[in-house]
Amino acid sequence: MHILVVNDDGPPSNQSSPYIHSLVVSLQSAGHTVSVVLPHQQRSWIGKAHLVGAAVKPTYFRPGTLHKDDGTTHELPHGMNEGDDEEYDGDEWILVDSTPASCVQIGLYHYFEDRGPIDLVVSGPNYGRNSTALFAMSSGTIGGAMEAAVCGKRAIALSYAFSSRQHDPIVIAEASRHSVRLIEYLHENWAEGVDLYSVNVPLEPGVSEAKVLYTQMLDNRWSSGSCFKAVEASASTDGPSAHEHKLREEGEGAGKALAAEGSKPSIKRSRIQHKHFEWAPNFTDVYRSVDEGTPGNDGWVVKEGMTSVTPLKANFMHTPGIEGEIKLSCSCRPGPDNNEPTLYTIVDSDNPYVQSLMEQALQRRLGAGQSRTISSLADLPSPSAPVFQYREYERLDFEHAMMHSSSSLANAYIIRKALIRKHYLSNTVTNWVTKHPDSVLAKHFKFACDFELDYAEFLDDALLEAYELRESLERNETLPESEKEWWILKAGMSDRGNGIRLFNSEDGLREIFEEWDPDSDDEEEDDEEGSDSERPTKPEDDDDDNDHGVVTSQLRHFIAQPYIDPPLLLPSAANRKFHIRTYVLAVGSLKVYVFREMLALFAAKPYCAPGDEESDGVTDLARHLTNTCFQDGGSANEGSVRRYWQLDEAVPGLAPDWKETLFDQICAVTGEVFEAAARGMMVHFQTLPNAFELFGVDFLVDHTGNAWLLELNAYPDFAQTGEELKDLVVGRLFEETVDVAVKPFFGLGEAAAAVNGTDSMRLVADLGLGRKD
Repeated sequence: MHILVVNDDGPPSNQSSPYIHSLVVSLQSAGHTVSVVLPHQQRSWIGKAHLVGAAVKPTYFRPGTLHKDDGTTHELPHGMNEGDDEEYDGDEWILVDSTPASCVQIGLYHYFEDRGPIDLVVSGPNYGRNSTALFAMSSGTIGGAMEAAVCGKRAIALSYAFSSRQHDPIVIAEASRHSVRLIEYLHENWAEGVDLYSVNVPLEPGVSEAKVLYTQMLDNRWSSGSCFKAVEASASTDGPSAHEHKLREEGEGAGKALAAEGSKPSIKRSRIQHKHFEWAPNFTDVYRSVDEGTPGNDGWVVKEGMTSVTPLKANFMHTPGIEGEIKLSCSCRPGPDNNEPTLYTIVDSDNPYVQSLMEQALQRRLGAGQSRTISSLADLPSPSAPVFQYREYERLDFEHAMMHSSSSLANAYIIRKALIRKHYLSNTVTNWVTKHPDSVLAKHFKFACDFELDYAEFLDDALLEAYELRESLERNETLPESEKEWWILKAGMSDRGNGIRLFNSEDGLREIFEEWDPDSDDEEEDDEEGSDSERPTKPEDDDDDNDHGVVTSQLRHFIAQPYIDPPLLLPSAANRKFHIRTYVLAVGSLKVYVFREMLALFAAKPYCAPGDEESDGVTDLARHLTNTCFQDGGSANEGSVRRYWQLDEAVPGLAPDWKETLFDQICAVTGEVFEAAARGMMVHFQTLPNAFELFGVDFLVDHTGNAWLLELNAYPDFAQTGEELKDLVVGRLFEETVDVAVKPFFGLGEAAAAVNGTDSMRLVADLGLGRKD
């Protein structure tokens, strides 16, 4: 590359510009052509200014020995000065009596034509950090890069955050080599929409082995008063180089502000005192804002000893959507850290079925030596060590995940009630279809009436706004039994088949709620404890374990939907009703995948239409409920759980490829419902770039072959799969999850290909919600 280097600290000086020479040498050693234009003296804190009304005059600098102040400045270029050494073949830099922004203009358009086009402008390394808005807004280093950006050139502002006034050549050399690698990486991987990058490198031993993180700029303010202190008019002041050196030494090294001093009282009193002012910003404001700010910003990252890379637009705004760790090619020296695993894993499930399969999946897909199992985050060697948590929702450490968004991966989103609560799901779909009438959801989700009810005696009031349901029930009163429309009642927050009933009249609905009313008025009302946790609330059943009722006052939220009749019935299953259990993986913000290996879960008894007088169709829910938790013996019952792709090939009334057609429907509906929640119900479904979640999504197929979305379940009961299909379905699902969600996040293996889906995981939605996964 042909790189133009500018700065705001001027030519090499151990006092005020100690890093520029080392960076230029490192860039040249890496094979780059380097052209240098610098201010002839210290120009810090000048931003993107130009000095208007003054002619800019260049001088010519010949660098001397690295880290020694023995370079020479000349009035004319080499060969034009009397006494020039004709054999001199070293570098010659241009110094101009202006600002960093002017250096960029002059370097881009008035010199170096013989070296070819300039590919990149590097401004720096600055003598001190330029993290947070307070430093950045005044920085001549960032101002120089900003000038290059508005001239249409890619630019990087580079700053070294030192903690010691001893400028160790070894530490500086490591920082320079590290900076060159990072400059090369950013140039080759320039993100769309970025005009310039602000890079802050801690000047500490081992910086090349510390993490490099994308950051956002901390928005802070001066809070302690003026950045100038008044001095006596007769007092002498330091030159710009010495003054900047004093500011940086006291501010960076000690982290303490220069105390503002009031002027001494004058002998004569006047309305206005004559005084001079000296630039003396209070660095304590910056350090305090970093300590009080949210972890992950540029100031915090540098404080933690890591390199900060802040993508910027040429309008002083960071570029959204770029975050996470930058993984440079390894040039680490051998050491004890080489024995550390690539990531740490915590698998902590209450279900032994899930625990063993997830541990097995991690072992198989990550390989030996790449991961190490720990039992607690306290076992991590450092809080920022890469870690994957697969835990029960209540035990997930979301605070750790939020504070370490580039190194901590969790197996659940914090908020997703827009999908997993039935009344919220109904609202999600209804709102989406209202705005998008052509949505696939319009033909694959039954319109639902939702209402709240504490006790049966208040049913009339609850139905006042459920006018579609009320009209249907009133219409049923005029129809013969065989023509009445049946409805299915579901509790909004129940699971495992609890609280599901069928009805076709208001009296029938009232009888259901009267059946569930508590025996005593002393029953405490549910305070919806845990509702914010998003876990489905398990209602307290009556003493009869086979009743599968609920306590109305403990649930409150109910939905009623038209009952799907007749469902698709398979001759091979003795005409038992079934639903399809689909496993769906949502990753980051937001990709959605459907696992191809689906299940068919069958009711315990052959189906009879509700209202069939020759059967006990309504009272015997075993003919209508397909949830195996409702059945004695559960998934162990013969024929209660089958592989979807092994269902009947030929079904009367359906095409030979009916299973593939159904799978396509399921994929389309799944992608659409996640988009509806993510875009239309953002308060109740909030994605995270460092999280994923597995959902159990249920569909019922009617006799025409149309798939109807029933519900979505967080933390689905994987054990319903049973022992026979355990490894084939759930085991493969977990292994695919590791490939698609875990490995790409940590940059392991062939991660890039997996995020686009696999043969077993079809990508059905890629929403890109403004946060990089």
